[in-house]
Amino acid sequence: MDNVFNFILDARKVFIELIDSLSVAELNEIPAGFNNNIIWNFGHIVVSTQGLCYLRTGIQSDTSSVKYLSAYAKGTKPSYTVEAEEIADLRALALSTIQQIHADYDKGVFAAITPFETSTYKTSLNSIEEVLITTIGHDNLHLGYALAQKRALKK
Repeated sequence: MDNVFNFILDARKVFIELIDSLSVAELNEIPAGFNNNIIWNFGHIVVSTQGLCYLRTGIQSDTSSVKYLSAYAKGTKPSYTVEAEEIADLRALALSTIQQIHADYDKGVFAAITPFETSTYKTSLNSIEEVLITTIGHDNLHLGYALAQKRALKK
Protein backbone atom coordinates (compact mmCIF):
# COMPACT_ATOMS: atom_id res chain seq x y z
CA MET A 1 0.00 0.00 0.00
CA ASP A 2 2.98 2.33 0.30
CA ASN A 3 2.83 2.79 -3.48
CA VAL A 4 -0.83 3.85 -3.26
CA PHE A 5 -0.08 6.43 -0.57
CA ASN A 6 2.93 7.70 -2.54
CA PHE A 7 0.81 8.06 -5.67
CA ILE A 8 -1.84 10.04 -3.78
CA LEU A 9 0.87 12.32 -2.35
CA ASP A 10 2.56 12.77 -5.74
CA ALA A 11 -0.74 13.74 -7.41
CA ARG A 12 -1.49 16.19 -4.61
CA LYS A 13 1.94 17.77 -5.06
CA VAL A 14 1.05 18.36 -8.72
CA PHE A 15 -2.20 20.00 -7.59
CA ILE A 16 -0.22 22.16 -5.14
CA GLU A 17 2.07 23.26 -7.99
CA LEU A 18 -1.05 24.34 -9.87
CA ILE A 19 -2.30 26.26 -6.81
CA ASP A 20 1.09 27.93 -6.42
CA SER A 21 1.09 29.07 -10.06
CA LEU A 22 -2.05 31.16 -9.66
CA SER A 23 -3.07 34.25 -7.73
CA VAL A 24 -5.65 34.24 -4.95
CA ALA A 25 -8.05 36.00 -7.33
CA GLU A 26 -7.53 33.36 -10.05
CA LEU A 27 -8.03 30.52 -7.56
CA ASN A 28 -11.36 32.06 -6.51
CA GLU A 29 -12.65 32.95 -9.96
CA ILE A 30 -15.40 30.72 -11.32
CA PRO A 31 -14.73 30.37 -15.05
CA ALA A 32 -17.58 30.54 -17.53
CA GLY A 33 -19.26 27.17 -17.88
CA PHE A 34 -18.26 25.94 -14.40
CA ASN A 35 -20.12 26.06 -11.08
CA ASN A 36 -17.04 26.05 -8.88
CA ASN A 37 -13.44 27.22 -8.94
CA ILE A 38 -9.92 25.83 -8.62
CA ILE A 39 -9.61 26.34 -4.89
CA TRP A 40 -12.96 24.62 -4.29
CA ASN A 41 -11.77 21.58 -6.27
CA PHE A 42 -8.59 21.50 -4.20
CA GLY A 43 -10.39 21.91 -0.89
CA HIS A 44 -12.87 19.26 -1.95
CA ILE A 45 -10.22 16.57 -2.40
CA VAL A 46 -8.69 17.47 0.97
CA VAL A 47 -11.94 17.04 2.91
CA SER A 48 -13.36 14.20 0.82
CA THR A 49 -10.54 11.77 1.48
CA GLN A 50 -10.77 12.37 5.21
CA GLY A 51 -14.54 12.01 5.07
CA LEU A 52 -14.35 8.77 3.11
CA CYS A 53 -11.59 7.23 5.23
CA TYR A 54 -12.80 8.21 8.68
CA LEU A 55 -16.47 9.20 8.55
CA ARG A 56 -18.06 7.06 5.82
CA THR A 57 -16.21 3.98 7.07
CA GLY A 58 -17.57 4.43 10.59
CA ILE A 59 -14.11 4.87 12.13
CA GLN A 60 -15.15 8.32 13.44
CA SER A 61 -18.54 9.95 13.81
CA ASP A 62 -17.54 13.51 14.70
CA THR A 63 -17.59 15.57 11.50
CA SER A 64 -15.77 18.42 13.26
CA SER A 65 -12.59 16.34 12.95
CA VAL A 66 -12.51 17.27 9.24
CA LYS A 67 -11.51 20.91 8.98
CA TYR A 68 -13.36 22.87 6.26
CA LEU A 69 -15.84 20.03 5.65
CA SER A 70 -18.83 22.37 5.47
CA ALA A 71 -17.15 24.53 2.81
CA TYR A 72 -15.90 21.79 0.49
CA ALA A 73 -18.10 18.71 0.99
CA LYS A 74 -19.93 17.10 -1.92
CA GLY A 75 -22.89 19.24 -2.92
CA THR A 76 -21.35 22.53 -1.82
CA LYS A 77 -20.28 25.40 -4.03
CA PRO A 78 -17.96 28.33 -3.43
CA SER A 79 -19.77 30.70 -1.07
CA TYR A 80 -16.96 33.05 -0.03
CA THR A 81 -13.59 34.33 -1.18
CA VAL A 82 -10.89 31.97 0.07
CA GLU A 83 -8.00 34.04 1.43
CA ALA A 84 -4.27 33.25 1.35
CA GLU A 85 -4.25 31.92 4.92
CA GLU A 86 -6.88 29.27 4.16
CA ILE A 87 -5.14 28.36 0.91
CA ALA A 88 -1.90 27.79 2.82
CA ASP A 89 -3.76 25.69 5.38
CA LEU A 90 -5.37 23.56 2.65
CA ARG A 91 -1.95 23.08 1.01
CA ALA A 92 -0.55 21.74 4.28
CA LEU A 93 -3.62 19.58 4.97
CA ALA A 94 -3.48 18.07 1.49
CA LEU A 95 -0.28 16.29 2.46
CA SER A 96 -0.49 15.97 6.23
CA THR A 97 -3.90 14.30 6.17
CA ILE A 98 -2.66 11.60 3.76
CA GLN A 99 0.39 11.08 5.96
CA GLN A 100 -1.95 10.68 8.95
CA ILE A 101 -4.18 8.23 7.09
CA HIS A 102 -1.05 6.26 6.14
CA ALA A 103 0.11 6.17 9.78
CA ASP A 104 -3.36 5.08 10.91
CA TYR A 105 -3.41 2.42 8.20
CA ASP A 106 -0.07 1.08 9.42
CA LYS A 107 -1.45 0.99 13.00
CA GLY A 108 -4.46 -1.07 11.88
CA VAL A 109 -7.04 1.65 12.56
CA PHE A 110 -8.93 0.70 9.38
CA ALA A 111 -8.83 -3.08 9.89
CA ALA A 112 -12.62 -3.25 10.13
CA ILE A 113 -14.70 -0.66 8.30
CA THR A 114 -18.38 -0.27 7.56
CA PRO A 115 -18.78 -0.77 3.79
CA PHE A 116 -20.55 2.02 1.89
CA GLU A 117 -21.55 2.96 -1.64
CA THR A 118 -20.10 6.05 -3.28
CA SER A 119 -22.51 8.48 -4.84
CA THR A 120 -20.02 9.49 -7.55
CA TYR A 121 -18.94 6.06 -8.78
CA LYS A 122 -21.98 4.03 -7.59
CA THR A 123 -19.75 1.27 -6.27
CA SER A 124 -19.52 -0.40 -2.89
CA LEU A 125 -16.29 0.13 -1.00
CA ASN A 126 -15.66 -2.78 1.32
CA SER A 127 -12.11 -2.16 2.54
CA ILE A 128 -9.85 0.79 3.22
CA GLU A 129 -7.73 -0.32 0.27
CA GLU A 130 -10.75 0.13 -2.01
CA VAL A 131 -11.41 3.55 -0.45
CA LEU A 132 -7.83 4.66 -1.06
CA ILE A 133 -7.77 3.43 -4.65
CA THR A 134 -11.04 5.30 -5.27
CA THR A 135 -9.39 8.38 -3.73
CA ILE A 136 -6.77 8.29 -6.48
CA GLY A 137 -9.44 8.49 -9.17
CA HIS A 138 -11.43 11.12 -7.31
CA ASP A 139 -8.41 13.36 -6.68
CA ASN A 140 -7.34 13.16 -10.31
CA LEU A 141 -10.87 13.86 -11.56
CA HIS A 142 -10.81 17.13 -9.64
CA LEU A 143 -7.25 17.91 -10.73
CA GLY A 144 -8.47 17.54 -14.30
CA TYR A 145 -11.32 19.96 -13.64
CA ALA A 146 -8.89 22.43 -12.09
CA LEU A 147 -6.55 22.21 -15.08
CA ALA A 148 -9.50 22.86 -17.41
CA GLN A 149 -10.52 25.81 -15.24
CA LYS A 150 -6.99 27.22 -15.47
CA ARG A 151 -7.16 27.02 -19.27
CA ALA A 152 -10.57 28.74 -19.20
CA LEU A 153 -9.17 31.52 -16.99
CA LYS A 154 -6.23 32.14 -19.32
CA LYS A 155 -8.42 32.64 -22.44
